[in-house]
Amino acid sequence: LNSKLKKVFVILFFKMGAKVSRNNFDWSYTEEPHATRRNLILKKHPEIAALFGFDQAFIYVVTCIVITQFIFCYLLKDSDWTLIFLQSYFSGGLYNHALMLAIHEIAHNAAFGNCKPLWNRLFGIFANFPIPLPFSVSFKKYHIEHHRYMGEELLDTDVPTLFEARLFTNSFRKLIWLFFQPFFYAFRPLVIYHKAVSDLEILNFIVQMTVNYFVIQYFGWKSFTFLILSMILSMGIHPTAGHFISEHYVFKPGQETYSYYGPLNLVTFNVGYHVEHHDFPSIPGVRLPLVRKIAPEYYDHLMHHESWTWVLWKFVFDPTVGPYARIKRPARVPLNHSAANYFIDYVAILKRIAKWFRLAVYPSCPVPTEVH
Repeated sequence: LNSKLKKVFVILFFKMGAKVSRNNFDWSYTEEPHATRRNLILKKHPEIAALFGFDQAFIYVVTCIVITQFIFCYLLKDSDWTLIFLQSYFSGGLYNHALMLAIHEIAHNAAFGNCKPLWNRLFGIFANFPIPLPFSVSFKKYHIEHHRYMGEELLDTDVPTLFEARLFTNSFRKLIWLFFQPFFYAFRPLVIYHKAVSDLEILNFIVQMTVNYFVIQYFGWKSFTFLILSMILSMGIHPTAGHFISEHYVFKPGQETYSYYGPLNLVTFNVGYHVEHHDFPSIPGVRLPLVRKIAPEYYDHLMHHESWTWVLWKFVFDPTVGPYARIKRPARVPLNHSAANYFIDYVAILKRIAKWFRLAVYPSCPVPTEVH
């Protein structure tokens, strides 16, 4: 029986489904299009600048989602494993993915605005609580470069590696890739573009491990398993996970970014408005539909997706779509492996303020020089 199962798996892994028709990425030698589009749109519609800022209701919505997910944890602590699995996919997965996309919004400072970066990072750590993997601060570090250097080799860690593109080349393998997408998404930056760990990442790790400990201690392993499954299932073969494929995988030659205008935007902070988001990353998700409404001539002619579920289906079974179906560019700048240490920077600023205060209040008092 074991030998037969192995034979079936080998056949599925190597031969099931249509083999992808691409054997390379779509290489581009021009800059990413959104900076140019941004300038053109703002020149024609300067009123769009009024949409910049942050969403004042956002922190309350995210707090409610965090509380709801922990309520599910408590209610499922003595439940049957079948119910835990089903809840992890249908409800936990939905709330978990909503929090992941809330963290995406927070990476763009949509919680407190650009003037309070530290508040945004700390709120991101809070939004991370029901997600056992501490990733909020790290996501910010890499995601901003996805916007600035979209598609550029190594710099944009959203693009699959050559290993992924060469291995997952038929329908069955692409299905496996979708299922394990959370792991590829999490560990790809560590493999191709490892950056120094920042102080806030360490804080994110310590706080999240503490939250995980308390969930296990007071709710039990079943509740913690619910959170783990919610994280994994919501990023793999799940309707909301369709946005990972729909955003930048090439479904129309020459078009690099795609939007989705369907109902799942209601529970994903309008991440489906992805062309609009890349055109204006500083506009919070709640206002992105207004961008398309103000400047329809820049959006209505572009291909957009009607269903994220259909996108997943097409990714698996369409030979023209696969990990190679991405527009890629040579890197314009070298990799930056340094890390921004917010706490250290804030301490340095406070020391300078204290120094100025002493000079203002006691001008005759000598200020002690710092020893380096």
